[in-house]
Amino acid sequence: MDDTALNRIAEALERMSPAPLEAPDFASAPAFVWHVDPERLTPVPQVNRVALDLLVGIDRARDTLLENTRRFAQGMAANNALLWGSRGMGKSSLVKAVHGALSADHPDLKLVELQREDLPSVARLLTHLRSASCRFILYCDDLSFSHDDQHYKSLKAVLDGGVEGRPDNVVFYATSNRRHLMPRDMIENERSSAINPSEAVEEKVSLSDRFGLWLGFHPCDQDQYLSMIQGYCAAYGLEIAADVLKAEAIEWQATRGSRSGRVAWQFFTDLAGRHGVVVT
Repeated sequence: MDDTALNRIAEALERMSPAPLEAPDFASAPAFVWHVDPERLTPVPQVNRVALDLLVGIDRARDTLLENTRRFAQGMAANNALLWGSRGMGKSSLVKAVHGALSADHPDLKLVELQREDLPSVARLLTHLRSASCRFILYCDDLSFSHDDQHYKSLKAVLDGGVEGRPDNVVFYATSNRRHLMPRDMIENERSSAINPSEAVEEKVSLSDRFGLWLGFHPCDQDQYLSMIQGYCAAYGLEIAADVLKAEAIEWQATRGSRSGRVAWQFFTDLAGRHGVVVT
């Protein structure tokens, strides 16, 4: 057999069984993104987030998650957290803002983002995080499952940890529009068609029960919506007459057909652009 054929075989074997992931320099960045194929942790030098004090109307969720994360950063016991509820009300923004608020005093607190479709690889990710000296917020945005989705079984490795247990230096935060992580109509369909309805969906529904913290995010009213915009204006030094700001903000949300923190930020972005204010 010639050298060319041997090289092709060696390359094929390497693709089938890639070299072990080299641990990144966790001191190089405050956050990382987990990728697969090939598996790697990519550093994120600058996290896309807003300041914690700009998140208006979610005071209880903010204070609860901040205190839970502070305890975790200090090496004490902390709960996994499920942030669920209305779209655009600051669930993912809160996770990133809390990390940002604590990272100055706790530089070893790292944020690691995991995509839902990459959940089957989470056990290998946990192995790498377990051996590191840092503490990690493992974060999955927009987490949900359909009736035939088996990814939820991989999530148990994070929440329960199997025989090894969840690493002491890892806490898991997830955001979802659904409290039980799967559509209600699918829950009802499985109950109605199962021999034992109570057991048919128990495994999937109980998945959310494995989160120690449930933090609900609900639609904001007009006063909260306007307070968000006023907070952005104050933070970025944008001066505008109160009656003009209110009229334009209400017209903006009327064209969008909804009110939320996301809509408030989108309006402010447009407003800042029209007034020559740089938003970073």
